[in-house]
Amino acid sequence: MKTINDFNFENKKALIRVDFNVPQNEALEVTDATRIKAAVPTIMQILNQGGAVVLMSHLGRPKGQVNDQYAMKHIAAKVSEVLQHDVIVANDVIGEDAKAKVAALQPGQILLLENVRFHAEEEQGDENFAKALAAFGDIYVNDAFGTAHRAHASTAIIAQFFPESKCFGLLMEQELQAIGKVLSDGEKPVTAILGGAKVSSKITIIENILPVIDNLIIGGGMTYTFVKAQGGKIGNSLVENDKLDLAKAILSECEKHQVKVYLPVDNVIADAFSNEANRQVTAVDEIPDGWMGMDVGEKTSALFADVLKNSKTILWNGPLGVFEMSNFAHGTIALGDAIAESTANGAFSLVGGGDSVAFVKQFGYDDKVSYVSTGGGAMLESLEGKELPGVAAILN
Repeated sequence: MKTINDFNFENKKALIRVDFNVPQNEALEVTDATRIKAAVPTIMQILNQGGAVVLMSHLGRPKGQVNDQYAMKHIAAKVSEVLQHDVIVANDVIGEDAKAKVAALQPGQILLLENVRFHAEEEQGDENFAKALAAFGDIYVNDAFGTAHRAHASTAIIAQFFPESKCFGLLMEQELQAIGKVLSDGEKPVTAILGGAKVSSKITIIENILPVIDNLIIGGGMTYTFVKAQGGKIGNSLVENDKLDLAKAILSECEKHQVKVYLPVDNVIADAFSNEANRQVTAVDEIPDGWMGMDVGEKTSALFADVLKNSKTILWNGPLGVFEMSNFAHGTIALGDAIAESTANGAFSLVGGGDSVAFVKQFGYDDKVSYVSTGGGAMLESLEGKELPGVAAILN
């Protein structure tokens, strides 16, 4: 796996695909700079070696049209602030302004190209567009794990124009190593925690990780599909009625692979999907009609904490309850505490997927786990065992 550590960037232009698709408020100010911060080590290592940096990224979904709302000039000040370095901004992607600014770029300077998705050819994976971008660098660096599952021009197609001079950035290396620690060389026992709403969205992950995990903790809305499949009463809880046989099949596959499955034993239920709803605690399979499961109960939290205390490798994808409502966040908070404690005692913990990442940031667990993935979709496709085009393009 070639990384920037395998190259000398002195007097070279590094063309880096970054993921600066950051959230913005109505005034188009950056509200969360995590993805920009994640690219800092790669960019600074290249600059410190005497290289110049050309950054390319997408922002939002402009659908192949120039749209001022998604222009890179709106995030350039934040990029400059995070890097503590002046950033030159091009007014186009492969046009005359970009060409002139790339040509004038000196060692130690940073140029940010305009939003690559202003060209429909980006998402189409157009070879000519990729070739035009490739002219801007001596070495191609992919450090955008968040888009590694897309076969776009700047994430995958472009690599063919750098047969001997393409590599991963430090963020990409970290992401791939973190996933590798779970899928191939994780210290046992390995525990996977899968939450969220639907079994159907997690089935391929479950199938792919069964050979390598020892424990599977199931939580969130998909709990109730498993509970109903086993004959339990789930009231008005979220359920996929067409996936009951699938839930049974998963349990039987787990048995075949000698994977212990842990489902919630008790839960906090509500008579409406609201933080102000009436609440009570019941057994997970004894929910009365008109009530729905919204969080796990204290017995479940203690059970899950016990499993995690004895785990050496932990994968967490998906919350255990409706944590966005304070009355139903307790189970996910208790899970966060248990993972943090296990991590402090030497376990490796990987958190990924939009809701889990949102939770660890909101509740301050991001520095209490081993690694928080920056790429939701890319991480999930890795866990499903799919080849990521952005990764394969560098490795091939």
